[in-house]
Amino acid sequence: MARHAVEANFDGLIGPTHNYAGLSWGNVASRTNVRAVSNPREAALQGLAKMKQLADRGYVQGVLPPHERPHLPTLRALGFAGKDDEVLRNAARNSPLILAAVSSASTMWTANAATVSPSADTADNRVHFTPANLSAKFHRSIEHNVTGRALKAIFADDAYFAHHPALPPVSQFGDEGAANHTRLCSSYGDAGVELFVYGQVAFDERAPGPKLYPARQTLEASQAIARLHGLNDRNTVFAQQNPDAIDAGVFHNDVIAVGNGNMLFYHEMAFLDEDRMLADIGARLTGTELEALRVSNDQVPLEDAVASYLFNSQLLNTPDGMMLAVPGECREIESVSRYLDTQVRSDGPITSVEVFDVKQSMRNGGGPACLRLRVVLNDDELDAMHPGVLLNDALYERLTTWVEAHYRSELRQDDLGDPMLLEEVRKGLDELTGILGLGSVYDFQQ
Repeated sequence: MARHAVEANFDGLIGPTHNYAGLSWGNVASRTNVRAVSNPREAALQGLAKMKQLADRGYVQGVLPPHERPHLPTLRALGFAGKDDEVLRNAARNSPLILAAVSSASTMWTANAATVSPSADTADNRVHFTPANLSAKFHRSIEHNVTGRALKAIFADDAYFAHHPALPPVSQFGDEGAANHTRLCSSYGDAGVELFVYGQVAFDERAPGPKLYPARQTLEASQAIARLHGLNDRNTVFAQQNPDAIDAGVFHNDVIAVGNGNMLFYHEMAFLDEDRMLADIGARLTGTELEALRVSNDQVPLEDAVASYLFNSQLLNTPDGMMLAVPGECREIESVSRYLDTQVRSDGPITSVEVFDVKQSMRNGGGPACLRLRVVLNDDELDAMHPGVLLNDALYERLTTWVEAHYRSELRQDDLGDPMLLEEVRKGLDELTGILGLGSVYDFQQ
C-alpha cells in the first residue's frame, strides 16, 4: 500500500549578484538581454512572492540559499592572486568575462541543482540526491559542491536520505539535473516512472544531435544517475529530446515539457521519438493511465512556446484538477494566451491558470519551473528533514527583510569588480545561513 507523500518545491532564493551577462549560449532570453541593468532586490522579492503564493495555497514550499558570488576560490584557482580586492580588480581589468561567469546568480534555477528520486522508486527505499555537474557551462560547473553541502544540511538523516557526488565533469557525462527529468505516477507515494530526457548519445558519433546549439544532457549521464539511485527498468524511461527543438532555443527539456502525477504536458516538437516514449511510459505506469496533453505547432508555434516559457510552468494538483502556474509572458503572446483560455474552458486536465511575475528571472532565461527543485517526501521523510528552510509567514517576513537590507536595486557588469559588493554578499549570506539554520555551507565560512 502506498504511503502518503507530498511533492515539495524547493525554490532557489535569487542571489545578490543577479545580473545579465548573457553567459548561456543556446538560451535565447539570456543572450537577448545581455548587459542590461538588473535589479537583484526586485528579482529576489519576485521569487519570494512566488514561493509565498504557493505556500499560502497549502503546497509544501522550501527555500534553497544562493551561492557566494563572485566566487573567489575559482578566481584563485585560475591564477588570480593577492588579497580579495586585488583578485577582483585584476579579474575585472584583465578578464571581465571570467569575472562575470564567477559572479552569476544562476543557482537561482534549482531545477538544475540536482536529480532527485523518491524513496518509492529506489532499491533501498531512501530519497536519493545527485547534484548536477552542469559541465556544459563554466559559470554553472562551479555550483555542485555548495549545492551538495546545502542538500546534505537540509536532508541530513542517512536513514532516509542518500547523497551522491556529481558525475565526472566532462562532456560525455554532462548532467543538467531535474531540468531534464520528470516523474509520473498515480500518486506521489506510489512507485512511479522517472522520465530522463537527453540531448545526445555521447559515445556514439553517429547518433542524431543538434547542429546549432549544444546538447547539454547525455544519455550516459542519465543512465549513470538511474544506477546510482537504485532505479530499475520498471522505474525508468530514457527519451531523446528533439534536436530541432534544441536548435530553436530549447536548451533544457523543461522549456518544452512538464509532468505531474499521471499527466505529461508537452509540445509536439519536444521528443525525437514521441510514440515510443509514450508507449514506454504507458507500459510502466501502474495504478493509472498516462494522460498526454500534446500541444501542436498550429496551436502554439515553437518560437512562441520558447518566448513565453509556456512549458516552463509549474503543474500543480488542486482539488478541482491541475493548476498551471505560468510566467506573465504567457499572457503577452497571443497564441499562448489563447491556448490557455481554451484549456481552462475545456473539460481537460488543466482547470486553472495562475500568472506569476518572475520577469527578472525570465530576462535571464528561467521561468517558474526553472526556479524550483521538486522533492517527493513521505510523512516520515518530511519530519526527518531540516524544517528551517520550509516557508511560512514568519520565514517569509524574515527573508523579505533580509533581502531589502542586503540587496542592491541596480547592478551593472562594471559593478562585479567592486570589493564592496563581495563584502555585502558575504555579510548577507553569513546572516542567511543563521536564518535558515544551515550551518557553514559556504567556502568563506569553512
